[in-house]
Amino acid sequence: MPEHSITLAITGASGTPYAVNLLKQLVKHNYRIFLLISSAAKVVFATEEDLKVPSSPSQASTFFTEMCGATEGQITVCGKEEWFSPVASGSAAPKHMIVCPCSTGTLSSIAMGASDNLIERAADVVIKERGQLILVPREMPLSSIHLENMLKLSNMGVTIMPASPGFYHKPRSVEDLVDFVVARILDHLNIEQTLVNRWGYQK
Repeated sequence: MPEHSITLAITGASGTPYAVNLLKQLVKHNYRIFLLISSAAKVVFATEEDLKVPSSPSQASTFFTEMCGATEGQITVCGKEEWFSPVASGSAAPKHMIVCPCSTGTLSSIAMGASDNLIERAADVVIKERGQLILVPREMPLSSIHLENMLKLSNMGVTIMPASPGFYHKPRSVEDLVDFVVARILDHLNIEQTLVNRWGYQK
């Protein structure tokens, strides 16, 4: 059985390859994953990955379990208004959550404490429980509104990690660029990764 629990939310910003790669890495490292997917993210999945995510949470759980080679029950997809799911309560939610990619709309709602859907509520829970929340925005250019929201969240202890891959590892493919960002997320989660060598180390 998975040893640790974590929440992964996927919203409607461009960047689903980051989310898919990260999900597979979390499965590989034996995490139990509560997966939250916005309606807009499903549209982006179809656009960027040619993947049709089922609308039913149970069917979506099976879909991602098969896609990632996870064990039964390792990935649980929660509906956007599934208020009785563990991630909605500070007494049961995982202490770690990543929103990848994170739309600027979701970022704004989290900064305001809106909690209008399960993604926003789950993030609110992690903040109030002093857990680890990582947001991976993929937007440019950034407006003053975006920057102010990021600063507000950063001052609360939230990690803002834009999907900005480096090039010192000499990437040769889109996958290499995706690996760079996912590797940095895993670093911040203290999960051992072999996707990208660290600065100054040769392959």
